[in-house]
Amino acid sequence: MAFVSIRDLKVAFDGVQVLHGIDLDIDRGEAVGLVGESGCGKSVTWLAALGLLPGKARVSGSVRVEGQELIGAPARMVERVRGARIAMIFQDPSSSLNPVQRVGRQIAESLALHRGLRGAAARAETVRLLDMVGIPSAATRVDLYPHEFSGGQCQRIMIAMALAGQPDLLIADEPTTALDATIQAQILDLLARLRAETGMAMVFISHDLGAVSAVCDRAAVMYAGRMVEAGGIERLFAAPRHPYTRGLFDAIPELDAGRGRLNPIQGVVPDPKKLPMGCAFFPRCTRASELCRIERPDLKPQPQGGHLACFRPLGEDTRTWARAEELA
Repeated sequence: MAFVSIRDLKVAFDGVQVLHGIDLDIDRGEAVGLVGESGCGKSVTWLAALGLLPGKARVSGSVRVEGQELIGAPARMVERVRGARIAMIFQDPSSSLNPVQRVGRQIAESLALHRGLRGAAARAETVRLLDMVGIPSAATRVDLYPHEFSGGQCQRIMIAMALAGQPDLLIADEPTTALDATIQAQILDLLARLRAETGMAMVFISHDLGAVSAVCDRAAVMYAGRMVEAGGIERLFAAPRHPYTRGLFDAIPELDAGRGRLNPIQGVVPDPKKLPMGCAFFPRCTRASELCRIERPDLKPQPQGGHLACFRPLGEDTRTWARAEELA
């Protein structure tokens, strides 16, 4: 049995459906990437799973943690899972950290809530966590405020806070956003090291395909609130079969391409209120047929492994994995 099992997860805001039945399993110790353009539903999937959406959101389906249902469960039970069993690193550390509280106090609050540590024991564990995530001179900086740290260090503090509850699963929601390339690489190395040391599973939400290839075992591609392709990293990146997945790779700039134009996916992501009748990617797809216009493809297992939702998939092409290795 998977550690986390999501089935037919749907989310609507003010009657507008934004997630259309997400199925996803996370096993203990594995790293899974969620990829797609902004607004495709990557973050909403996990905010819904953890009960973090606003009250106006309508959530249905099933989210089970080792058989324990979270959707519709009492708030107290969900709170026992959040932080202790599943922790989340949010996109912007500067808005997630309280600017008027010392960072040590904020981490100690998590330690008290999830592990019952207080006083000297909590302080010692806070310093250990800060040291673990690479904050220099942790013992002397534990009483500083968030503005006294750099952006990359604030992200490390958020990771330390997430680790305070010793979670089995860490949700990293675009943890390298707004960081420069060198700091991004350091954060990715840190996440990979922590996963190896602790044995925790990880969901890495990102639009950065190179980062996903560097830290994940498998990945799922989302578009307009649905999964369109999923599979092991090597096969998915070596031979993407959905035209949208291939378009994401083709849009990546090449360092040795000179001053040539980029090759973006034409068009825009459809308005959730006005989705096409058939495949949501139909208006932007160069391979679309009349069937794609009137019928929506289901996500189905493929003979060569993985899952795909497409009536006219692409064939094998090994160039993409080489590009992903360059990016990583």
